[in-house]
Amino acid sequence: MRLYVMVILVFTIGSCSESRYKILPTERALTESVYSSVTIQPDSLYQVYAIVAGILDENLVEEGDVVLKDDPLIQIINSATELNAQNAKFSLELAKENYNGSSAILNSINEEIIGAKLQYKNDSINFNRQKNLWEQKIGSKVDYDTKKLKFELTSNTLKLLQSKYDRTKRELETAVKQSENNYKTALITTKDFTVKSKINGKVYALYKESGEIVNTMEPLASIGHTSRFIINMLVDEVDIVRINLNQEVLVHLDAYSDKVFKGTVSKIYPKKDERNQTFKVEAVFENPPAILYPGLSGEANIIIARKDKVLTIPKAFLIDDGMVKTDAGVIPITIGLQNMEYVEVLSGITKDTHLYKPE
Repeated sequence: MRLYVMVILVFTIGSCSESRYKILPTERALTESVYSSVTIQPDSLYQVYAIVAGILDENLVEEGDVVLKDDPLIQIINSATELNAQNAKFSLELAKENYNGSSAILNSINEEIIGAKLQYKNDSINFNRQKNLWEQKIGSKVDYDTKKLKFELTSNTLKLLQSKYDRTKRELETAVKQSENNYKTALITTKDFTVKSKINGKVYALYKESGEIVNTMEPLASIGHTSRFIINMLVDEVDIVRINLNQEVLVHLDAYSDKVFKGTVSKIYPKKDERNQTFKVEAVFENPPAILYPGLSGEANIIIARKDKVLTIPKAFLIDDGMVKTDAGVIPITIGLQNMEYVEVLSGITKDTHLYKPE
């Protein structure tokens, strides 16, 4: 009697256990997607750098301020640069004075030319008079040669002075132009000490305070679009080939735990991040949340494909990604779409085929 009861009990337990892990395929809507982490960032976000070194004199804006393109953001000071600008200005003023002033070098040479012209005119008259006398056999050869030599020397002196005047004028003109260029360069360098915004946007971060050292390698601020935000996603390298532009994205943000937001893939970056073996993908919201902040995080599913009615089985019943256990034993099947829980069955079994969960 006891043996009979034990056999019945074992049979009952075995039957319950077997039926608990036996199912039939079901038809359902199935969506396949690629998972990614999400970080929210303002559109056109960029970090502001100085192109000169110095000391931060003053932050001209505060975090959260809305700015326009070319609005001043940060003022930097550098005494050496200011002194260079002043010296360049002094050099320019001196060059202009030498070229145009009342005591200009050219005036001195011009006075010499005037004197040389008078001497040339006088020596020319004396030479021609002596020449006429000599042609009439009057006077001596020595007087003629003396007057001729003096005239020729005066003529050469006048030519040299005129050449000197022209050369000096060109040199002074060049000096003025060079001084003007140096002064302009110094002014431009001085203007570089006022850091300006490159876009219309909002100041999201300021990284330095007054009195701190500024160099060209460290960012001073972060500026981005005021209200337009980008969904930054990191996609694993095994999934990136399945991502295309304009695919639908379902976004879940930690800050909005009870809502799902829709977006669209807008950009795929072609370079892989070697540190985490992922690719960066951007998407834009269809209807963004009313309030967003840079750095909000969450997760997203990029929709790869969607079917309304397909034959599916739970993934837990799949063996080696292509086999299932049936009453006829382990048989192969062809699979299609799949998500985290279910997989589409294209062929190999029907909705009436009993499946057993593998051990």
